[in-house]
Amino acid sequence: MQLDKLTRIDLNLLVVLQVLLEEQSVTRAAVRLNLSQSALSKSLSRLRETLGDPLFSRTAHGLKPTAHALALAERLPGVLQALNQLVMPPSFDPASSTRTFSFAMVESAYETLIPGFIGPLLSMAPGLRLNSYVWNEKSISDLQLGQIDFGIDGIDLQPEANFRIDSLPEGICHQTLYQDQQICLVRKGHPAIALLGEGKWDLSRYLELAHVQVRCEGNDWWALDYYLATQGKQRHLCATVPDFYGAASVCANTDLVFTLPQSFARHASKLYALEMLPLPFDFMPLAYVLLWHQRNDGDPGHRWIRELITQSARKSFGDKLKWTQD
Repeated sequence: MQLDKLTRIDLNLLVVLQVLLEEQSVTRAAVRLNLSQSALSKSLSRLRETLGDPLFSRTAHGLKPTAHALALAERLPGVLQALNQLVMPPSFDPASSTRTFSFAMVESAYETLIPGFIGPLLSMAPGLRLNSYVWNEKSISDLQLGQIDFGIDGIDLQPEANFRIDSLPEGICHQTLYQDQQICLVRKGHPAIALLGEGKWDLSRYLELAHVQVRCEGNDWWALDYYLATQGKQRHLCATVPDFYGAASVCANTDLVFTLPQSFARHASKLYALEMLPLPFDFMPLAYVLLWHQRNDGDPGHRWIRELITQSARKSFGDKLKWTQD
């Protein structure tokens, strides 16, 4: 190791570089770092001189990273996290910690998971700051880049699903919180309720009805739709909406069927005039999983939060939700 070269590098510049890579704007990066734009521009000039590369070019849409800067972006979060852990105390005291942790969660997990762990977490660690975001198609990349600490996503266990537990990106660790199953929501008095009572609620009747769907991670189709497609079948998706509450409201005020995880269906049926029906055919469950990057695996604070969330989820849901019509 050439320590003499490291002595000539201001490690604070690495933090500046990381923020510039995230924001791709001198103005926004300066605000985040609490610096003037002039001071940040000087830091960028020093970075360019130290690293021997322009790093960014200016465009009408902000800063565009060079190929070298993009290569650094893949390694820099791990380097900064390692430096952060190097200067942290060897243990984590929840009662006195003032650290900030960030989450990205699928919408259906907010009402089903957060109420179980947020109270105990803040009770034991009142100085923590928690930032939460909605899980989207960029969240896995944000985990890899260190822009968020944790992800909670619902992963279909159907073999045809595009995003599976056994094919997570390199460096992403996971812990299964609980398994869930898809069920149907319909308005009070919906004809499908009578079909269930008469023993006529089956796949053909399900496909005859119109459906409302939530657009998840930019996709209009869920694993259920791909599964049906393998059998040459397709639901009539009459309406696609951006969130679960919107779909539940549409369902309560129309004859549209809403197919969704049972954990959220139980919550929605308490808020709207809705009835739960079983999915009238066999379909594999989905798993709600806690995700993090392996660089944080040994961090005491991360480990404490992971254990608290896992214990809370298992206390609330057990190992698997089973269909019950109550």
